[in-house]
Amino acid sequence: MVTLPPDYRPSEAEEFMNPLQLEYFRRKLLAWRAELLKEADETLASLQAGGMQEPDLTDRASLETDRALELRTRDRARKLIAKIDQALERIENGTYGYCEETGEPISLRRLEARPIATLSIEAQERHERMERTHRDD
Repeated sequence: MVTLPPDYRPSEAEEFMNPLQLEYFRRKLLAWRAELLKEADETLASLQAGGMQEPDLTDRASLETDRALELRTRDRARKLIAKIDQALERIENGTYGYCEETGEPISLRRLEARPIATLSIEAQERHERMERTHRDD
């Protein structure tokens, strides 16, 4: 177990994906996952508590729209949790922080902004260009 200083931030001056950086990102991912699960529990509780007792058709339609939007948001969160779990798995197997395509390190700034990133910025841009090209066909 690595002891992480409370004010620790990964820096380019350190060895890439050293134990401190790995622990930092592991904790960041676990906190993000816990927050998403908490929000999902709150959504479930509100959906179970609230019935469709609105007598007014407009109010009922509005409530139904709100619930549909909330369920879509929860579905996105569910997919995000799966990606977080995959990132945690990559930390365990030693591949976290490295581009799946090139094997090159993903920048710390990118991982800070998107800790579930699997591609370097360059590889992600190539991937998006390919998607746009194939989508136009």
